Amino acid sequence: MDVRILQAGPEGLCSIQADLLLLLLPARREAWAEGQGWTDLLDEAVAAGDLPLKAGRTLYLHRPAGMKAARCVVGVAGDEAQSTARDAARAVASAVAVVKQQGFAKVVLAWGGQEDLSDDAAHAAVVAVESALYSYRLTKPSAAAVVEWKELALLGNKANTAGLRAATRRAQAVAAGVNLARDCANRPGNHFTPTHLADEARQLARDFGFKVEVLDRKAVEKLGMGAFLAVAKGSDEPLQFIVLQYQGAAKKVAPRVLVGKGITFDSGGISLKPAAEMDEMKYDMGGAASVLGVFRAIGELQPKLNLIGLIPACENLPSGRATKPGDVVTSLSGQTIEVLNTDAEGRLILCDALTYAERFKPAAVVDIATLTGACVIALGHQRAGLFSPDDTLAIALQEAGDRALDPAWRLPLDDEYDEALKSNFADMANVGSRAGGVVTAAMFLKRYTKAYRWAHLDIAGVAWKSGAAKGATGRPVALLTQWLLGEAG
Repeated sequence: MDVRILQAGPEGLCSIQADLLLLLLPARREAWAEGQGWTDLLDEAVAAGDLPLKAGRTLYLHRPAGMKAARCVVGVAGDEAQSTARDAARAVASAVAVVKQQGFAKVVLAWGGQEDLSDDAAHAAVVAVESALYSYRLTKPSAAAVVEWKELALLGNKANTAGLRAATRRAQAVAAGVNLARDCANRPGNHFTPTHLADEARQLARDFGFKVEVLDRKAVEKLGMGAFLAVAKGSDEPLQFIVLQYQGAAKKVAPRVLVGKGITFDSGGISLKPAAEMDEMKYDMGGAASVLGVFRAIGELQPKLNLIGLIPACENLPSGRATKPGDVVTSLSGQTIEVLNTDAEGRLILCDALTYAERFKPAAVVDIATLTGACVIALGHQRAGLFSPDDTLAIALQEAGDRALDPAWRLPLDDEYDEALKSNFADMANVGSRAGGVVTAAMFLKRYTKAYRWAHLDIAGVAWKSGAAKGATGRPVALLTQWLLGEAG
């Protein structure tokens, strides 16, 4: 979809020619723009009860009187005179839902408030449009045809054209990254194995000029990644260790490193999960999918920074070869681990990847993983869990998430939590008790990150949705892209 900035003529919105006009309105009537012909029409709709001025409410108008647009969908945003980015995104999502099954050659998005739409709100609105139009089709031939909106124009004025243009460019890149992550995570396990994940990384490298290296089992064994190998043992699918590199700054500039958990299917191994909802364990590579999504966005935007993506990818399955509870394995760091629960496998593959990250002498490392059900209990499905012993890094990530509407919440890393990982037979156990499980998982990873600034994002509650809206969300691509753009020189 082509996105551009449009300036209205002297008649305002009434002069806009489009197949569809998406008109966002403040919930407070006194905050509407005055001197516009459309206000009388909508005042009548409000008076008749057809358009309650409550956030999220919509009204569809076909061939609206006095307007040149063939169709108009009005979406009510928040109560502020100048809509916040979150209000704009929610209003757009509600409005697009009314007409998402229809294709249009030209769609115009306009803000009916007295002030212009802010750059952040414009960014959020474009991402919301792209997200609302997303449809999974890769293994569903019966799905409805893809709806195509050829052009989306944002209505602005001369004063804010440059800002809106930059905001929409960022939004398109983020949306493309989010949708790539959704496509990867939504694919069934038999259609997206570790090998497919590596192939996707190679395709990204070809498309955007990244460097890519994929290490096989033999190379991983030679390195000494015993924890990663222990998880992969039970599956016939070959493991893959993917290394993506983007260079947008001088070679001497220390890179940021993203480490994504790439369990393409997680049965729990010998510590087998319950059958109910086990199909959703195809989403256990949501961290890896988000790393690919971020690289997709960064490839479009070309910021001045260096970025490394590390993805340890394998399946976690039971077999005669699989790691057993009580086994002791040796990680790349040389530390030994007693595997008390084979379903706590994400931390095992991540710890070797975090040790591998040391060779890049990184400015910061962030790992992303659907790591614990305990995080879902703690934070639900709204915010990712954020852990870091570095206040500056934690604050930067949390602020990036808030601005990108992809929020996280910082949780503790007190030393006392580390006591739960003590083992009589190894340097550490891979799990503690159920109490504080989201924290002890982070504490396990922390043991492998002493050489650099580090943060951990537990995305178990936000990487996908269940129920009627089942599907991957593409989070936290927006958060991470926003953070990286802020880090760029």
